[in-house]
Amino acid sequence: MIVIAPGIELDERELEFRFVRASGPGGQNVNKVSSAVQLFYDAAHSPALTDAVRRRLLTLAGRRATPDGRIVIAAQRHRSQAMNRADALERLADLIRQALVVPKRRIATKPSRRAKAKRMDTKHLQGEKKRTRRKGGAWD
Repeated sequence: MIVIAPGIELDERELEFRFVRASGPGGQNVNKVSSAVQLFYDAAHSPALTDAVRRRLLTLAGRRATPDGRIVIAAQRHRSQAMNRADALERLADLIRQALVVPKRRIATKPSRRAKAKRMDTKHLQGEKKRTRRKGGAWD
């Protein structure tokens, strides 16, 4: 079990790892060793998540989420396969932790009468300034 947060634990059988060759620098090591990691997590069918957390998680994942509700995280920062695997797991855990935070509902408000008046006064002054700069204005 992988503990993400209090009350949220992922079963390791829910995660699928694929190891592929990484791109970028690394010399011959890049051509020989499959050190990059692709982590697949089926968020749509995971029993560890509530429906609200699942929706937020898939929204936060953005293009990392497939249409069928799987999250794909690619990690290739490190030269070691084990470090890339740990990096992918940590990034998934961070994403789930972000999804656990319930966003505050925004309460729609209207500007006060004073704020509207101030805005209109500022616009009037700005227009007045532009008007005096025109050809044939007060300064010509």
